[in-house]
Order: sequence, then structure tokens, then C-alpha cells
Amino acid sequence: MNKINANEELSVLVLPDMVLLHETNMNLKIGKKNGSEIYNRVKNDDYYGIAVASKEGVPARFYSESDLHRVGTLIRIENATEMRDFYHLKVEILERVQIDEFIQNGINYRAKYQLIPDIIDLDQENQDEIMRHARYLVSEISENFKDSQDSKAYMDQINKLDDLGKVIANIFPYMRLTLKEKQDFLETRSLKEKSLKFLDILVEQKESIQFQMEMAAKLNEEMNKKHRENMLKEQLRVIQDELSDSEGHKKDYRELIEESQMPEEVRKIALEEVNKLERQGPNSAEENVIRNYLDLLVALPWGESQIKDIDIEAARNLLNEQHYGLDKVKDRIIQHLTVMKLKQNKQGSILLLVGPPGTGKTSLGRSIAEALEREYVRISLGGVKDESEIRGHRRTYVGALPGRIIQGMKRAGEKNPVFILDEVDKLMASYSGDPASALLEVLDPEQNHTFSDHYLEVPYDLSDVFFIATANSLKGIPAPLRDRMEIIEIGSYTSHEKFHIAKRHLIAEVLEDSGLDETQIVFEDEAIKTIIEKYTREAGVRGLKRQLATVARVASEKIVLGKVDLPYTIKEDMLYDILGHELIQINLAGKRNPPGVVTGLAWTPVGGDILFIEGAFMPGTGKLMLTGQLGDVMKESAKISQSLIRSRLAFNLKKTEFDKKDLHIHVPSGAIPKDGPSAGVALLTTIASLVTGHEVDPKLAMTGEISLRGAVLPVGGIKEKVLAAHRAGIKRVILPKENMKDLDDVPDDVKDEMEFIPVETVEDVIKETIGIELPKPLMMEMSPDSLTGGAGA
Repeated sequence: MNKINANEELSVLVLPDMVLLHETNMNLKIGKKNGSEIYNRVKNDDYYGIAVASKEGVPARFYSESDLHRVGTLIRIENATEMRDFYHLKVEILERVQIDEFIQNGINYRAKYQLIPDIIDLDQENQDEIMRHARYLVSEISENFKDSQDSKAYMDQINKLDDLGKVIANIFPYMRLTLKEKQDFLETRSLKEKSLKFLDILVEQKESIQFQMEMAAKLNEEMNKKHRENMLKEQLRVIQDELSDSEGHKKDYRELIEESQMPEEVRKIALEEVNKLERQGPNSAEENVIRNYLDLLVALPWGESQIKDIDIEAARNLLNEQHYGLDKVKDRIIQHLTVMKLKQNKQGSILLLVGPPGTGKTSLGRSIAEALEREYVRISLGGVKDESEIRGHRRTYVGALPGRIIQGMKRAGEKNPVFILDEVDKLMASYSGDPASALLEVLDPEQNHTFSDHYLEVPYDLSDVFFIATANSLKGIPAPLRDRMEIIEIGSYTSHEKFHIAKRHLIAEVLEDSGLDETQIVFEDEAIKTIIEKYTREAGVRGLKRQLATVARVASEKIVLGKVDLPYTIKEDMLYDILGHELIQINLAGKRNPPGVVTGLAWTPVGGDILFIEGAFMPGTGKLMLTGQLGDVMKESAKISQSLIRSRLAFNLKKTEFDKKDLHIHVPSGAIPKDGPSAGVALLTTIASLVTGHEVDPKLAMTGEISLRGAVLPVGGIKEKVLAAHRAGIKRVILPKENMKDLDDVPDDVKDEMEFIPVETVEDVIKETIGIELPKPLMMEMSPDSLTGGAGA
């Protein structure tokens, strides 16, 4: 105490969250502004000052006397070093002091004080015993950190001290105590009381640390790799948040917003979110929500897209190179691209590609993106039944995400990608809303320039996006949504087209997937044709690719084992051993059809087929029996056919007693449901052949619907039906006259081998099938105008 030569009045240095214990030295890091101020205040007092702590719960501000403790410590600043961002102060903590009077000095305080050293109420022997016990407890605690060099150096320093007060003072800064507990400890003057309290705290903290270490060991044993990774990632995130400069993050967001070319209204909202982020506390739960939202805003493409010139010839060549056949579809796409070229790439309509599975709808979209040199984005809508999948979730919900449209635009990174909406006919409505209705705004050129996503909450312009939707059928698409798209129908592939697709595309893909090349395996043309005709039954080519892949796998095994010579040639007669028995049984035209048996034509989702319709008379009461799992439309066609036969032929066939005979009509393959407005002509011919006893040419097939007045009505699926007839060996086909224009879709080589007979009335049908020429009824010969005039007269 005699060494202390300090003034009776000294500057007060307030430490908001720190209590200094006398009889030790300490290094303090203080902010540059505060460090400079403290240094200047104590300089005039030979660098002496009084350090006091503010009371717990008092915020850092301009303190009043009541905010400060009256017991503090006398300190002397031995050295002050100015660093880049802070002051480094080396402080000697001399003695405990009691402040008698605070003296206001501007916004700071000076104080009059008196020294209050410890009351020595322990003899030296007891002090030595307490020091030994304290060193033992500290060494026990240090054992948990025995690998640390700092821990060993610290223990060496403690062991060298020979004064109990200095031992306590050197351990005190590392004791985990509250601010109030530290202040109470400082104010304890009795050395005996202080020593016992000090030992109690050491024992308690030793047990606490050991318990935590044991728990950590158990947790480490039980935690699997995933839990450990998650913990490390969370710790890394916290460390990064602590180390990162929050001001820099806010500045980055402002810069990114300015660089993103957002519209003015969106920019204002984004800056409001940045301001809100700046007001968040360090542990705010809303901070991550705001950051995620801002990350989405700055990641979305907002600026005007670069207008690229569309090379129509190059686009046509690309489509022809990547897709065989589909000439009308490709022509329609080229026409659409031509319009886009004239309109400077501004998208005005949305395409809908409709066709059976495996016909290349999605790959056409990819080819269009490549031809336009745009980004390609695809989302699948199959089974989606939540409106928020399209429009996103409100940000108020936990785990909220933007809708798939906005997520796709973020992935694209440009404002005018080619956006494929796959399986748009598979959308489902549920209690969560109708996603098909949510698509109405997306696919409407008059509305999508201000598309609203619930998560985004600002309008987003989708008018430059080239939307291409795909569907297997129009039935599953609501009429309002279908009305917003331009429909392009993709039909099934012919066997000829499948053969060329296999040669040009599929075999190369299959060989690459199997690790083979054309020098190791070769497919003969007849083998490919046999796989198409007898091992696949589909409109597209997926099944064909699977069968080719099966052949390639079997071949690869033989090639690897060295059982065959290279190149290994796949021949037609080898397919049974590789693929097993034939999967498809093709119906062929018979050599002779008895009376009552007629060959009809049917359309299926996987192509056309021929259909044998059989009829028989039996004694009865004039009933009509139908078998073969026929639908309502075909049942109606059968009844209409019976009525027409009775009205047209009954007068010429006096011996036919319709009311004493039951008529049974059967369509084979009863396990397969059959329905559709295309079997009326075949049903009529069946009954006519049965009634007259005339046989119908087995090489003659027919399709068409009939009305009660005897007119033959047009039907669909002409291309598929004609191809099926050609495959079955049919030479002549009866078609409704209005369907003759549909023969343009039939390959020329097929048309050259067949004869097509147009018909308008049932009389034409009967003449061509059984050779009986009937006069047309007056109603068929008179025009509607003449009928109206007659009625009026």
C-alpha cells in the first residue's frame, strides 16, 4: 500500500459487464474510441483510475450515480497500444476501494475514495492449506483439457504463486459467475470467508465440468454420423454468423438489389425487407425468413432478355435430326417459331402437345429449347393436388417455399426459357385447392405478365416464357385451361416410323447404356421389324427401347465371356431364345368369312386393330343380344343397325320373320372393353350378311358410324385403322366419304397397296359388301330446304 502514490480524486472507469479483482494484472481490449478516451482521462493522474462495474440489468448509456456500484478497484494503466480497431491496455489491479463521493465531470465521473484491503483472519498455515487445495482442484479441472498447451502453462503459473490473495485473483477471471456473484465476491473483505467461498465455487465448477464431459462422451458414442454432421454444420453456421460483418451483408443486399434490374415497385419492397433485416436482433427467428426471401428476389431474372435471332432452317434441321416422322407436328412448331421471329421473340401463345406415352412430347420441348438457344426448364405436374405447388406458400407458414413456376424461373436464370409443364392432364383437385385453376393465370398471355406467387408477393412477368405443356389425353384437362393453349396432337408411330427411329436413335442409345458400340453388336433389319411387330404393342417407342436393351444385355454377357465372334449379329431367329415367346398376337384377315361375320376396324391408345364382328339367328321373340363387353355407344349402334335392316330389307325379304327370331351379336376378346362411335357400319353389314345369307369378302374391312336415317357419319383414328388393316392383310377398306381427306396422313406405300371405298349411305354400304342394290329413301334424296318448303306448302 505504501507503493501506491495516487491522487485523492481519480477518474471513474465504468466496466458494464466486468468485475476486476485486485492483486493481479490483466490485458484489456477496448474499442478504439473508448480506449482513447480512457487513456486521455487517466494520463493526468499518473495513469491511475478507479474501475467499477455497473449494476446488473442497467443498459450501457450515460450512467447516473445510482447505476454504479460503490466498491471497485484501484487500477494503473502500465501500457497502452493502439491497434487497428481497438486499444490494447495492460492494467495492474492494485487494491479494493470504497467510493465516498462521485463528482460529475461532463458526461463522466471522478470520485473520492478510500482503500479497503482484505482483513487477514487466517494464519499462514491455513493459507498454505487452502492454496494446496485450490491448486489440486484447478489441476483436476485442467485434466479435462490436458492436450492444451495453454492449460499446462497456466498450471505452471498458478504453482509458482505463494500468496493466497494472488492465487485467488489469478483464478477469479476464469470462474463462471454472474455479474452479481462477482461483485459480491469483490466486496468480501474477510480472507477466511473469501477463501471458503472460493473453494466452494471451485468444487461446484469441477463437478459441473466433469458432468458435462461425461454427458458429451455418452452423446458422442450414441450420435450417428448424420447427427454429428448436423451439429457441426450448425456450429459452423453460428461461427460464421459471429465472424461475419453484418453491415457488409446488408450492403451486399442493397448492391445486389440495384444490380438485379428489378422494377421500381419490386425494388421498393426489397429495400423495405433489407431495412427490416437491419432492425433484427442477433438471435431473431425472423432473420432467416427475411434472408431467404431476399435471396430469392435477387436470384430471380428481372431484366430484359437478350433477343436472339431465330434461324428457322437450323431449327428445322435440328428437329428433323432428333425426331423421325411427326412431319405435321414439326411443321406446326416451325410455323410457331416463324411467328416468334417476326414478333421479336415475344411469346403470344402456349403450346399443348397431346399424344400417347412415349411419342416424344417432352423431347420435342428440349429440341425447341436447343433450336432457340434458350434455357430448358421442366417440371412434372403428375399427381400434384395442392394449389401451393403452383402459387407457393404464404411466408407466414413454417417451411414456406415459392411455387414450382418461380422455382423454375430461378433455376433458368433468364427471363425467356423454354418451360415444359409435363403431364398437365394428371393434375388433381383436393381440399388444398385446384392446381389446374392456379395454372390459368400462368398460361394466359393476357394475365401472366403480372403473375402473383403467394411467397413472392410481388408481380412477376412470365410473358417472355415459352410454355409447352404435355398431356396424354385432353379429357383430364379442364375446359378453361384447355382454351388457353394451342393444341398440337401427336399420333402413334407407324411400324415403318418405329423401324427408322430404332435405327437412327434407339439402338445407339441402348448400346451406349450397355457399354457397347457398333463394332461389337449389329441388329439385322428383320430382327428389328420382328421386335416391333411381335414383341411390342404401343403407340410410342418406350417398349421397343426396353426390348432392344434386353437384347443388348444378353449380348453383352456373351461378348464379355468371349462366347461369340465380333461383331455379334442379332438375327430374327435368335429373338425367341433372347426375348421368349411372342408377346403380340396380330389378328390376320381370314381366308373365308361365313355369313354373319364381318371385319371391322378399331382405334386403341396404342394403335389400330382389326375387329371381327359375329352374328347369329335363333328361334325367339325378336330380341337383340349383345356380348363382348360392349359400351353404350356400340349397343346403340347395334339397335340402329337392326332397325335400318328391318326398314330397308324387310320388304325385299318376305320370308324373314324378325319377330320370331332372336339376333345375337358378339365381338370377340370379351375381356377388353370396347366402345366408340365407329362400329355402326360393321354392325349393319353383319346383320345384313346374316339376313341375306351373303358372305362378305374377308379382305374387306370397314369403319364408320350410322344414323337412323341411313347416313354414314365420319369417325376418327383413320391413320391407325388403315395401318392395322394393312398389317392384317386387308386389301379394301370402306370409309365414310368425309374421312377420305384423312388418308393424307397415311404413308404412300400403304395407300398404294390398298383400295379405299367412300360411302355416304347404308345403301352404299350394302351394295359394296353383299352386292344388293337398294333404292335410296325419299328422305335421303331431298335436301333440308326442299323439306322445309314442302312443309310450309
